[in-house]
Amino acid sequence: MKYQGPIVTIVMDGVGLSNNVEGNAVTEARTPVLDKLTEGYPMLKLKAHGTAVGLPSDDDMGNSEVGHNAIGAGAVYSQGAKLVNESIESGAMYDAQGWREIIANVKENNSTLHFMGLFSDGNVHSHINHLKAMIAQAKKEGLSKVRIHILLDGRDVGETSALDYVVPFEEYLSELRDDSFDVKIASGGGRMFITMDRYEADWSMVERGWNTHVLGEGRTFASAQEAIETYRAETGVIDQDMPAFVIADENGPVGKIVDGDSVIFFNFRGDRAQEISRAFEDADLKTFNRKYFPKVCYAGMLQYDGDLHIPSRFLVNPPSIKNTMGELFASLGIPQLAVAETQKFGHVTYFWNGNKSGKFNDELETYIEVQSDVVPFEQRPWMKAAEATDALINELKTGKYKYARINLANGDMVGHTGNMQAAVIAVETVDLCLARILPVIDDLGGMAMITADHGNADEMYEFKKGKLKLNEDGTPKAKTSHTLNPVPCFFYDNTENKDLYEVKADEGQFGLSNIAATVADLMGVKGNDNWDESMIVVK
Repeated sequence: MKYQGPIVTIVMDGVGLSNNVEGNAVTEARTPVLDKLTEGYPMLKLKAHGTAVGLPSDDDMGNSEVGHNAIGAGAVYSQGAKLVNESIESGAMYDAQGWREIIANVKENNSTLHFMGLFSDGNVHSHINHLKAMIAQAKKEGLSKVRIHILLDGRDVGETSALDYVVPFEEYLSELRDDSFDVKIASGGGRMFITMDRYEADWSMVERGWNTHVLGEGRTFASAQEAIETYRAETGVIDQDMPAFVIADENGPVGKIVDGDSVIFFNFRGDRAQEISRAFEDADLKTFNRKYFPKVCYAGMLQYDGDLHIPSRFLVNPPSIKNTMGELFASLGIPQLAVAETQKFGHVTYFWNGNKSGKFNDELETYIEVQSDVVPFEQRPWMKAAEATDALINELKTGKYKYARINLANGDMVGHTGNMQAAVIAVETVDLCLARILPVIDDLGGMAMITADHGNADEMYEFKKGKLKLNEDGTPKAKTSHTLNPVPCFFYDNTENKDLYEVKADEGQFGLSNIAATVADLMGVKGNDNWDESMIVVK
């Protein structure tokens, strides 16, 4: 098939399909364009979680990183959590160079091993079981002092669930602790307040984390439980926004990071791990004043950027993703466009390209980043969708591109806040952007595949066994995590080409990884042999 205009993939980040009526911001929103698409165009329901995107089990919710990996790669690769599970279970992690160097450094310097990362079992960025396994291994190998710096979640798990992890974890540590093994939580704070910034959107988060974890500066408490309970009572803040805290005893902070120590950042997902990794490894970093730059042996759970070698030391090899859609199209001389605001820019570039920084062909590819606001998303749920849409439309009108992709981040980023009203506005924003984009694609003689990378805004309330969960005051309990729901894939095509192919029957067999082969068929080119099957039959 030959289209006069471009094939455009529109990713409505976090917009899934749920049968729930209550708490469904997608169906609650006024969405005339999505309604029209549902009524008048072919649509498949795609799997966007669990084994369909390379995660360990179908109980694991999808996320933007593995979702964009699957779309861009056209195939399913074992992802972070699964890779780490396998490495720990086999013992390969503990025999690998990264772990051996971390342990050797502590023994040589009679120093401290520090663990830092997202503290939950959300299995999107990290898993607490990985942390527990490594602490137990550290004791087994004769280390005497371990400190843990916890980043509270409330985003991939319940928004106020921190104590559900802290209390049993403290019990676990007490069982390990003895006269020869000193292990304690040393500091912490909410993941959206300290340490876990991404795409250089707000380096002040990393600075606050550095001051907390490394310098031991900040409000002190006797325990993490005391800190959480105090902040909750004083401010009512949810976990992801919890202010920083430092654990101290009569001698001061219990876990500053100093020269000679070893540090492991135990997140396996890369986007929110890169900046703190750079802060520990790059002596010339100027993005904030570190005040004190300890010489430590640092490792990430995985290497978060293979091209930029961030970090230089890691415990588990990341998935090796090859033969991506972007690479194929570049090799065939097909001009490509990628657009997103900062919060999702790496998803339509780095993750889409198989965890590869940079372009395959500088002349053929155009990447446009629209700078995100540093504002709580529930306060500005429209985010920078209009500006991203402006950029896409302006570039499409040049007639230069045969393939384009855009991420509209609202459904995901606002969905994570747990604010139903804001999420409704976010979905309406996405619908308004579609209303602007689709007529331009029509005018150019192109078509669009409109999909999502996972669900989020489709379930803004918590359910248990199909029943709505309530707070003590009788209001619905907010859900801030992704969902296990499928996502839509609309085939928006008003050209004569729509009669040249048939969308296959929806029997629940397709996932995000089937998009690449479908786009190749629409482009009239042969996809890679390792790709999953196309969702269309060309007549």
